[in-house]
Amino acid sequence: MVPLLLVLLLALILFGAGFALKALWWIAVIVLVLWLLGFLVRPAGSGGRKGRWYRW
Repeated sequence: MVPLLLVLLLALILFGAGFALKALWWIAVIVLVLWLLGFLVRPAGSGGRKGRWYRW
């Protein structure tokens, strides 16, 4: 009974880690796309130069 519980616990941990890593990859891709779009659509600053699209 104990080995079966250990195997089930290991499968649960690995599934959870796999799901979390996949979610983090999707979040990283979305942030990268937004960051690249920020360079393409940034507003013009003073003097006609391209300004920064972020506040900091």
